[in-house]
Amino acid sequence: MSGPPPRTLRLHTAASIAIANMVGTGVFTSLGYQVSGTPSAFALLMLWVLGGIIAFCGALSYGELGAALPRSGGEYHLLSVIYHPALGFLSGWVSATAGFAAPTAVAAIALGKYLAAVYPGFPVQHAAAGAVLAFALIHSLSIGLGSWFQNGFTLIKIACMLLLILAGLSYGAPQPLDLLPSPESAAMLLSPAFAVSLVYVSYAYTGWNASVYIAGELRNPQRDLPRALVLSTLLVTACYVGLNWAFLRTVPMAELAGQAEVGFLSARAMFGPAAGDALSVAIAVLMLSTISAMVFVGARITQVMGEDYPMLRMLARRSPRHTPVAAIVFQTAVTLLFIYTSSFEQVMIYASFSLMLTTSLTVAGVFVLRARQPGLERPYRTWGYPAAPLIFLAANLWIIGYVLAERPLESAAGLGIMAAGLGVYALGRRRSR
Repeated sequence: MSGPPPRTLRLHTAASIAIANMVGTGVFTSLGYQVSGTPSAFALLMLWVLGGIIAFCGALSYGELGAALPRSGGEYHLLSVIYHPALGFLSGWVSATAGFAAPTAVAAIALGKYLAAVYPGFPVQHAAAGAVLAFALIHSLSIGLGSWFQNGFTLIKIACMLLLILAGLSYGAPQPLDLLPSPESAAMLLSPAFAVSLVYVSYAYTGWNASVYIAGELRNPQRDLPRALVLSTLLVTACYVGLNWAFLRTVPMAELAGQAEVGFLSARAMFGPAAGDALSVAIAVLMLSTISAMVFVGARITQVMGEDYPMLRMLARRSPRHTPVAAIVFQTAVTLLFIYTSSFEQVMIYASFSLMLTTSLTVAGVFVLRARQPGLERPYRTWGYPAAPLIFLAANLWIIGYVLAERPLESAAGLGIMAAGLGVYALGRRRSR
């Protein structure tokens, strides 16, 4: 089926997709990797506050770009229009691989790990693959069915986070926490370990821009897209800070260090082994919402790329019910490859590194588009301009620099993914000629 997709999605669906993309593996797993290099509750919570500020500044900037250029495809569409089709293709390539397929794999693996913590011997990889295949089928069948499922599970996910925060507040034997800054904890904010930990935090916030990928399917993108971006980011930031405070309050840092199942450890401490196991299963089930959202959104990028490039034309095919079935099949295949070939931490690092590069280019596009097209109709203008986009760019460049120095292997993998994308673009251009 050809032609533009119908505009059927509303504000609540756009916001729930962004929330579901953000709230997944990162907040329930990354604290264990942060405490080793940043053993201070103040510094650890500042990681999540700072991560929220960075994401909020990015959301404000994306709101202007998405409302002015309302087409599905995310950075692929925006960078193609603002800079050059080559940069747009590169960002689309990154989104289709590291941007959505890799985080989908991480969320699916985390689901398996949480279940394995309760049921030793549980087949983590096979369960992860089964979850991905199930949602690929659901989102291939119907946009309405996928939206209904997404909205419902996102509400459950928010309720579960609030339950954990309230349980942490009422916990009877809290750990001693240094929530006020000291000279030592303040110095940690400028350390390489803090910068690398921000990579994990930025990964947890990945998805704050998810609403822009479905702009072409929103009923009123000029009004609803900026609202969805901003509201979802603020809500998730508050939940993230509260959750990590609850985790630190209920589990000693020494027990958290190096552990991926942070939510499981905290749930057992708060509710006891039996109830903790049940809540751990609930957290695993909530990972399904993240997997669902990423399958739903990621396929929209490759679908739009297929509409624009003849060599990818088959990815633009949609079913009679307007679902991008070919793009979903492609993304599912890449996700399964990540599940069976990469480690949890490696995927998290190089996915975050690649995405920070493309989102930084997109936010910089606010300045570029205002200079090149000052007369373009802008239903929404970035609040706090130019400070908001500058804060986002400065923070991301700082993190990228430290990651290049501290994690050269994962950085090289991220750059390799981008180089492969440029090769595919050049091959496609040559064939077109």
